[in-house]
Amino acid sequence: SLVPVARPPLPAATRHGWCRTPIDSFILARLEKEQLAPSPPADRTTLCRRLYFDLIGLPPSPEEAIALAADETPDAFERLADRLLASPRYGERWARHWLDVVRFAESHGFEMNQPRPNAWPYRDYVIRALNSDLPYDQFVRQQIAGDLLDANEATGFLVGGPWDQVKSPDPVLTAQQRADELHDMIHTTGTTFLGLTVGCARCHSHKFDPIPQTDYYALKAVFAGVQHGERPRDAGEARQRSQQAEKVRQELAAVVGELDQFEPAADVHAPYETLRAPVSRGRNVDLFAPAEARFVRFTITATTDIEPCIDELEVFTAGPQPRNVALASAGTKATSSGNYPHSDIHKLEHLSDGQYGNSRSWISNERGKGWVQLEFAEPHSIDHVIWSRDRSDPPRFADRVAKEYLIEVSLDGQQWQAVASSADRQPLVDAARSEIVRRQLSQEDKGRLDDILAREKDLETRIRELTTVPAVYAGKFTEPEKTFRFHRGDPTQPREAIEPGTLTQIGTPAALSAELSEQQRRQALADWIVAQENPLSARVIVNRLWQWHFGEGIVSTPSDFGVNGARPTHPELLDWLAAELVAGNWELKRIQRRIVASAVYGQAPVHGPQSTVHGRDSRLAASVDSANRLLWHFPARRLEAEPLRDAILAVSGNLNLRMGGPGFDLFEPNTNYVKVYTSRKDFGTDQWRRMVYQTKPRMQLDDTFGAFDCPDAGQVAPKRTRSTTPLQALNLLNSAFMVQQSEIFAKRIDAEIGSDVERQVQRAFALALQRQPAA
Repeated sequence: SLVPVARPPLPAATRHGWCRTPIDSFILARLEKEQLAPSPPADRTTLCRRLYFDLIGLPPSPEEAIALAADETPDAFERLADRLLASPRYGERWARHWLDVVRFAESHGFEMNQPRPNAWPYRDYVIRALNSDLPYDQFVRQQIAGDLLDANEATGFLVGGPWDQVKSPDPVLTAQQRADELHDMIHTTGTTFLGLTVGCARCHSHKFDPIPQTDYYALKAVFAGVQHGERPRDAGEARQRSQQAEKVRQELAAVVGELDQFEPAADVHAPYETLRAPVSRGRNVDLFAPAEARFVRFTITATTDIEPCIDELEVFTAGPQPRNVALASAGTKATSSGNYPHSDIHKLEHLSDGQYGNSRSWISNERGKGWVQLEFAEPHSIDHVIWSRDRSDPPRFADRVAKEYLIEVSLDGQQWQAVASSADRQPLVDAARSEIVRRQLSQEDKGRLDDILAREKDLETRIRELTTVPAVYAGKFTEPEKTFRFHRGDPTQPREAIEPGTLTQIGTPAALSAELSEQQRRQALADWIVAQENPLSARVIVNRLWQWHFGEGIVSTPSDFGVNGARPTHPELLDWLAAELVAGNWELKRIQRRIVASAVYGQAPVHGPQSTVHGRDSRLAASVDSANRLLWHFPARRLEAEPLRDAILAVSGNLNLRMGGPGFDLFEPNTNYVKVYTSRKDFGTDQWRRMVYQTKPRMQLDDTFGAFDCPDAGQVAPKRTRSTTPLQALNLLNSAFMVQQSEIFAKRIDAEIGSDVERQVQRAFALALQRQPAA
């Protein structure tokens, strides 16, 4: 598999009249070598059902089956295949195959297993790509570097795996979680596109395949800047809206500054009726008489709960043009009583970095108390402080609010003067700040305040509109962290630094360096994967296509083409298909047309008793090739869960063919901290869409069709298991879904036929099985 692909010549075979395509020559030559013969062709009704279920995952109508059986033109079957390949239903059927391979799901997994509400655009991307016959090399590139290629949703591939959202202050656990996240990306990329178990080189050089441990960490350096999370679906639109929102924010800042003139000055001796508004999680203003200060200290003595948090502390100069002198960029130094340990988002340097929100905040290391102190580069005359717990837009967090505090100033850091505190604020209740301010104003000032508040509300609404953009769970890209080889895969044992790169002993290694940007690293990796010199990519995908048509790949380990993988049954055919794919501009439908037009695909599902080769009766074929790996008959196999459910809905007459968008849920809704998945017992039009649009949770299967070997997306599933269990039979007899659909089917038959029982039975058989019942 590591030798470059070369198109082999067609083999010699004696029964050339059987062959319809070059594919048949390879199959027949191997059969003759084993003194076996192919089976006779299947009847047209069987072929019609086979093609419909294979290409679009739905049954044909009785009329479509009859039309194919009656069409005697030589290319009737090929024309039907072309029509089905062009159907929008094709992408819905084949996307499910791909989503299995890349472990796609719409929840995080682990113990919380919370939903990913914006993961579905990746599923829609796959459906669109397959329907449009996007060349496979572009399909690969977009999934690794789609943010560079106008395919923003495609990088959902990178973060499609499980993610542990429960974080810990333990640095060792945090490092292990990050290593696991990157391992999932490396492992899935290796198995999906290369058919290699690259992940086995995490702790040591691969025991069987030519993958040094340093190659694993070179790939890790490629993905080092990829983080789980959402980003705008349309990056261009998001940038434009962000620029507009920033202009509106500047207007809003000016309006909010106007509101400060109505804020009463801090006064610890104020009578109750003139107390200031209570503190809020958002913007809090403390005005005081101008004071000369080089130091400002903010001391918290009580919070709403646990450790106090401040996302930004601002100190403004007195005068007509106040400026914030607390910024670290102005030379101000911050100190504190103690800082929350082992956190990337809660740091002392975030206290005065000019950025708002919980993800850029300071948290004390003491429950209910703590202090922060700012030292300016030089003394300033200051007259107000603005602070907040969460000033993001909109605010998300209401915990950790400082409800009792003291603000002091000093020139030398020794002698301190109190300038404001919580003592003259009303208790923390749900009171509107504007109403409390209004009580202390003249009628004229109340009118001015109302006008400013109206402008503030309009601007806030405009900002919300501009910042509410459709998102996709397709990863966030940050500056790549430096990558080290971990001794035995242990994050606590880093060794030498490793630069980004590709596999060094497969194909022609790509030249990458640490100077490349995060995007350039991923783009270079994608280009290397689909380079013509790479011996694996084309072989792996044509083998998957073969598997999804015949139930078993030419290589029966579709994600392992390494030493431990299975040997191919027809290696020359595999290479011929791979070469044909590349020569045909990597178009997958072109290969599928070749496959379904072949004589081997058109065989009956059982061997013919009269066929002989070299005097051997083909009924003996089972003793030579019991697993039918040489394809002496078409391999009959079970429908997977998705086409089974879709076919039931189609036959009952109420399949909802709405495409795209958020999926439907087969589980009862709940918002538990640890998500609980309880299967629904009632189903309506929304749940009657094709099963590919089910909002698929990780590690959870619905009670009815989960029994039919659906992968749970806990890990990649290149090939589904095939089981026979009592639950499958019982679900098809007794489940609420089946009882409902049976009743709807009965009503359909009654409406179409009337009360004639014999004609009802005939119509039911025609709709469900496209044939008439035998005696």
